[in-house]
Amino acid sequence: MNKIKAIAFDLDGLMVNTEEIYDEVCEKLLAKRGSHFDLELKLKMMGRPGPVAIEIMKTERGISDSVEELQFEVETYFHEILPDKVDTLPGLIRLLDFVEEQNLPKCVATSSFRKHASAVLDHCGLHGRFEFVLTSEDVVNGKPAPEVYLLAAEKHSVHPEEMLVLEDSVLGSTAGVAAGAVVVAVPGSHSIDCDYSHVPRVADSLNDDLIYELLIG
Repeated sequence: MNKIKAIAFDLDGLMVNTEEIYDEVCEKLLAKRGSHFDLELKLKMMGRPGPVAIEIMKTERGISDSVEELQFEVETYFHEILPDKVDTLPGLIRLLDFVEEQNLPKCVATSSFRKHASAVLDHCGLHGRFEFVLTSEDVVNGKPAPEVYLLAAEKHSVHPEEMLVLEDSVLGSTAGVAAGAVVVAVPGSHSIDCDYSHVPRVADSLNDDLIYELLIG
């Protein structure tokens, strides 16, 4: 395996607990329309670019509102909740400290909109710790397509096989594998029962020694 020269972090569900908050937001949105947000729907939406995820919700629940209307409602609910509930997940700060000690460049590569990513990173005091942030607005084809991770490698000036990708979702880790990166899946409580057989490495959390061993080489 090539020496790791850069790292790309997913955002929601990997670095921060926003997947849990989105459950609450989507339940509120669907309850208003006499429906319910369940795990089956969540897994269909997880890791998709925002508009694609909303379109899936709209289709699955037979909602007449436009994707734009639903997206605005989701964002409104989310930003009402954000100050009180958004926080970093276990092991993140320790891992970022270690990566910086190793002088390895790092980025965020998320399927979310830039407005959302910026709000979350700013709230958690993380924005200045990354060389750049890529969102769904920077690519044509979102995850599970490899485009965002190929772009991340290009901006890091490394080959994809020299970049570590950390992902919590099946679609995100599929994108990393398709890009040719070194991928570690880090399932959360929302994705622990998913099939990660396509990923050669699965970590228990961001504290897992597996990640540190890859970085040390």
